[in-house]
Amino acid sequence: MIFTETKLKGAFILDVKKLEDERGFFGRSWCQREMEEHGLNANVVQANVSYNHTKGTLRGMHYQLSPYEETKLVRCTRGAIYDVIIDLRPESPTYKQWIGVELTADNYRMLFVPERFGHGFITLEDNTDVTYQVTQFYTPGAERGIRWNDPAFNIEWPIEPVIISEKDRAHPDYKNEFETSTEGKLLV
Repeated sequence: MIFTETKLKGAFILDVKKLEDERGFFGRSWCQREMEEHGLNANVVQANVSYNHTKGTLRGMHYQLSPYEETKLVRCTRGAIYDVIIDLRPESPTYKQWIGVELTADNYRMLFVPERFGHGFITLEDNTDVTYQVTQFYTPGAERGIRWNDPAFNIEWPIEPVIISEKDRAHPDYKNEFETSTEGKLLV
């Protein structure tokens, strides 16, 4: 796999290193050893799939509170998405900054999302599948969200959303839920 760190410390774009021949190609989309060599959490405990009927479906921005923070490895396996992550770590030099990456079934690209990051995407095609490998079991009481158009972040979505769940639409304006003490320890 090819690891490219983004401007958000600890967040990586992963590309499949393709070994090509007349049959097509072979490549690795997951390797615990390679993840650990890059200092990334490779303790996958759950794999999820999100199917989306309609182009313009927006899901997010989601995260989980301590001690249930999730690290995610996201890949689009059918169709295309614009995948967005936000650094929610107050001690980080990139706190409240975001990036967006186009993930498609054709580019085989993946996005590694560290814990304490908000995550969401918008579908760029009808009938889009997204898979996630996550390092924590989903815990409903720890789930939080940021509204897709929260002015604290000014995310530039490539298209206008057509479908957003009521739950995602109703997220309040952002407030820091990952408060740290003067010693840099997580309080929440």
